[in-house]
Parts: sequence; structure tokens; C-alpha cells
Amino acid sequence: MIWPGLQAEDAPALIDFLVDTVGFLRTAVYEDGGRVAHAQLDWPEGGGIMLGSYDPDAVAGTCGKPGTAGAYVVTDHVDALYAKLTAAGVRITAEIEDKPYGSREFGILDPEGNRWSFGTYRGEPRPGPTP
Repeated sequence: MIWPGLQAEDAPALIDFLVDTVGFLRTAVYEDGGRVAHAQLDWPEGGGIMLGSYDPDAVAGTCGKPGTAGAYVVTDHVDALYAKLTAAGVRITAEIEDKPYGSREFGILDPEGNRWSFGTYRGEPRPGPTP
């Protein structure tokens, strides 16, 4: 399982957006001196992300600068999520469409500038063992 990591200029606002608007689950939020030291947001259909307040000293670690991340989130409810986010006024970067590789998907921009794609593509089947 992969857990992308993000840093945010306003981590509490990004957490609220991802939970209240997009639909992630607020699993854990740890604060340290008014900053979000670590947050875990789970996607209801599996996986999730980790994020925290921007720390320029940590940029060389696992996270890039705020607004530089991109993620693809698998959902079986892509049309309903698109309708929900459109109604909420979220900035759509790619309109919903059927892709030639069998996915139905769309893209958004979060308040920090990160790009998110939501779709039905679960990846290609893994190859079997080599004899």
C-alpha cells in the first residue's frame, strides 16, 4: 500500500477541505505548538494520505513544497463525487470523461494547489510468476 505525504501552508484548512468536501476520513491529527505535526486521512475505499504543516527543513525528506503534489484516487463512485465537488464549487482541472484505458475520471485542484484525479482505474493485473 502507498501513502503519499503532503505538506501544507494551512494544514488545518487542507484537512477540512479533504474531509468535509472531498470525503476523506479524519483518522488522526497530531498537533505540536499550533502546527499539524502529522495527520492521517483515510480514503473510504482503501488507502489514504499523510500530511502536515509546511516545514522547509523537511522538504528534502518525503514531502515536496506545498502545492506540488499530485495523486490518483480510485473510487467506484466517480460520477457522484464529481457532482458533489462541482456543486461545492471545487476547481475542476479535467472534466469527467471515459478514458481509452477503461477508466472514468476527472481532476481537481485543492486549496493548496495540489492536483487530484479521481477515477475507476485500479491498475492493470499483476503478471503471474515467471517460470
